[in-house]
Amino acid sequence: MATRPHGYGLTSEVNRKINQKYCLELEQQARQWMEAVLQKPLIEGEDPNTPLGEEKFQRALKDGVLLCELINTLQPGSIKKVNRIQSGSFKQFKDMENIDNFLTAITKYGVSTADRFGTANLTDRNNGMAIVLNCIHAVGRAAQKNGYHGPTLGPRESQYNPRSFDEETLHAGQTLIGLQYGYTKGASQKGMSFGKTRSIND
Repeated sequence: MATRPHGYGLTSEVNRKINQKYCLELEQQARQWMEAVLQKPLIEGEDPNTPLGEEKFQRALKDGVLLCELINTLQPGSIKKVNRIQSGSFKQFKDMENIDNFLTAITKYGVSTADRFGTANLTDRNNGMAIVLNCIHAVGRAAQKNGYHGPTLGPRESQYNPRSFDEETLHAGQTLIGLQYGYTKGASQKGMSFGKTRSIND
């Protein structure tokens, strides 16, 4: 695989900031949730109470198989065929196909396009795994919104909840004088004391 340039100026600065956002605590939350949903470890033999770290986490997800299994568990039938090629000249293309299928499926599942990652973010780790991690948390939020009753990840997403008021309620507020107009509801400073008075002697 060709070596990617590190980039200069704005490109380098953006990549550096993205890489700094990778958080082991968020990784551990995502990992434990995925393992609970899939009912198997992401990497056999690894301590479940110790974060994998960016490199191992990327290696576990790089072929896209676990991601496809994840969305198929949350919503059965989302991905019809998962490529499980272990080696060969076509492995890289099949891995990328798995990831593309996962990204398409989670979009249909309700994950915002802004929360998705690019295939290269996972296969090459060129922009760090922080974007991938953010996407997994977004899938966890979408699962709660879609009524998944298994393990949860993160807070429930707010839902669109429009309010409608009748004309009487809307006009009721126009009869009040807000305090921002200087109306004090009759309050004054009468009887208030601000410390000891100063006496003036002749």
